[in-house]
Amino acid sequence: MTSEARLYTFSDETKTFLRKFRLGTSRASDPAAVIFFIDKTTKEIRQEEDVVYHDLAELAEELPDHSPRFVLLSHPVNLNGSGRLSVPYVMLYYLPKTCNAALRMLYAGAKELMRNTSEVTKIIDIESPEDVEEIPDKLREG
Repeated sequence: MTSEARLYTFSDETKTFLRKFRLGTSRASDPAAVIFFIDKTTKEIRQEEDVVYHDLAELAEELPDHSPRFVLLSHPVNLNGSGRLSVPYVMLYYLPKTCNAALRMLYAGAKELMRNTSEVTKIIDIESPEDVEEIPDKLREG
């Protein structure tokens, strides 16, 4: 067991949700995203609200100004004009420049555990809600 696994926890409900979300969005024709946070007291990683976002602009509006978040995103993209549809499953590691050092360390310590537990294929670091708009282009680039 890694030190991260001992420090941070996931409820069984959250683990089940992560698995269902990953499998349920693997062939989706629309984007789907959920926001996760770390409870500072219990160190539990859990979904912020019981909401699945299907619009990137709406997702961007929900990101806090001064606090990091993990965002799991499944977003269909057409690959290089071939017309072939791919649905990458990625984690957005939202770390605003304005958040304090304690929160930065809290989320940095859980980043790989969240990646492994959610089984995402890639992590994309973003610093502002505006960066969310560029995600489809980053996914097309690979």
